Amino acid sequence: MVIKMNQGIFITLEGNDGAGKTTLCMNLICELEKLGYSTIYTREPGGSQIAEQIRNVLLKEENTNMDARTEALLFAASRRQHLVEVVLPALQEKKIVLCDRFVDSSLAYQGYARNIGIDEVWELNQFAIHDCMPHKTLFLKVSVETGKKRMALRGETNRLDLEEDDFHKKVREGYEILLKKFPERITVIDAEKGEQEVLQQALQEILEVLSQHE
Repeated sequence: MVIKMNQGIFITLEGNDGAGKTTLCMNLICELEKLGYSTIYTREPGGSQIAEQIRNVLLKEENTNMDARTEALLFAASRRQHLVEVVLPALQEKKIVLCDRFVDSSLAYQGYARNIGIDEVWELNQFAIHDCMPHKTLFLKVSVETGKKRMALRGETNRLDLEEDDFHKKVREGYEILLKKFPERITVIDAEKGEQEVLQQALQEILEVLSQHE
């Protein structure tokens, strides 16, 4: 299931909660469509009917006693369903897919922050994604404090948002490991900057990927 170069472009956005991924995705779609590109936005967990049902179980605030491995398995199951129903069909139609989170989230959150192990969660997800990895991942880098403030402004919370600061700091540490592990795929975007500046930097990165695959 390796993405062929004559198909679409798969771009994922990663970062701690409150990094601004969803806002950036919406802005990117507007800019890319102005340039004539066919683009879709999707998210994880969720993105398709069955995957959204799994998302509801994963993020429901009262499910605080969920086992870490159960959590990792549910994320992988949601990812698989989302991939076959949404991402792969869009790529076959030669669209640009902008996905809010993908496998790196599982590596940082469950692999590192939940102490399951990055390599173990990577192997688990290989069964789910079957070698389908993004052409480029944009990591939106913000401090845990900034992320927390933005989440407060957002209003709505889920089970993972309610974790202690130490957990969110571990997630950030997990992402730092991934930046070193996948330097060619993951590009850091300074998301502490203004919305337009973040947009322009991210757009430039995507246009560069597009130029390499045209």
